[in-house]
Amino acid sequence: MDQKIALITGASRGLGAALAEALCETHHIVAVARTTGALEELDDRIQAKGGSATLAPMDVTNVDAMAQLCRSIYDRWGPGSEAGAGPVALWAHTAIHAAPLSPASHMDAKDWGKSVDVNVTVMGALIPFIAPLLGSDGQALFFDDPQAGRKFFGAYGATKAAQMALVRSWAAESVNTGPQVHVLTPQPMPTATRARFFPGEDRTPLARPRSEADRLLAQIR
Repeated sequence: MDQKIALITGASRGLGAALAEALCETHHIVAVARTTGALEELDDRIQAKGGSATLAPMDVTNVDAMAQLCRSIYDRWGPGSEAGAGPVALWAHTAIHAAPLSPASHMDAKDWGKSVDVNVTVMGALIPFIAPLLGSDGQALFFDDPQAGRKFFGAYGATKAAQMALVRSWAAESVNTGPQVHVLTPQPMPTATRARFFPGEDRTPLARPRSEADRLLAQIR
């Protein structure tokens, strides 16, 4: 396959799906998400654009499954054809757990644990798994959401901030060696995550995910 590979973790909806659609004309998409139906709908849209995708319906916190996926990517596409290139040209990570808003003193233990697992712990596995697939020439995209410290955002804000701290460390470490690690800040979008935090808000002025995907990708090209 001559096409570049884009790995999207959290690809079923929102920004992840929009990134997959924005990239599918120039990349073969490896789409990872828990919801099989939503991945199949994404695949239909990608095919309608003349693109192609490999669907991987799995939970990113299933470390064994993610390890097998990464091994399968390498076995199928092998190392890049040029020095410094890996089989994956771009990794965009949009998978997130948005715990319900709650005072810090009333956080549910299960919501806190899932926030830590999805937003922080799994990153300690995904980065070591995927970095070799990117090689020195690949790019990794992560998306900040500066809610840390706002009232009622304790579980989400704290774990998202921890995720960003890890990503920024990786970005600083790889400046001279690659891959390029980007931290981008999307505009507010009418996603399921935002609806959970701000139910009933007027969604009309919010940025559309596809337009935002195009804007963010333009920053790294």
